[in-house]
Amino acid sequence: MPYMYILECADGSFYVGSTWDIDRRLWQHNSGEGGAAYTKRRRPVKLVYLEECPRIADAYAREKQIQGWNRAKRIALIEGRFDDLPALSIRRSRIPPPADPSSPNPLAG
Repeated sequence: MPYMYILECADGSFYVGSTWDIDRRLWQHNSGEGGAAYTKRRRPVKLVYLEECPRIADAYAREKQIQGWNRAKRIALIEGRFDDLPALSIRRSRIPPPADPSSPNPLAG
């Protein structure tokens, strides 16, 4: 059965991956033999979330999806707070604050 997994690294960061054999992959990450370069510098790692998928392509797609999530959303998933996920999906765009109405508009004619 393929899996998508999340590891917590020694520095508190998260690593998201996919595999056919979770035990072997976890050993690789912690031994440094075949694990990702990211986890080699942040050992030991521990498994904090595991999700079974019907096909390896699905596990890989889920891995890529979660890699795009922010830390708060990943933590909600790990903690099983699934109802919080939609609110954490809302992007907070970086819109500059409105201009001071008393200052002249440089774009005005």
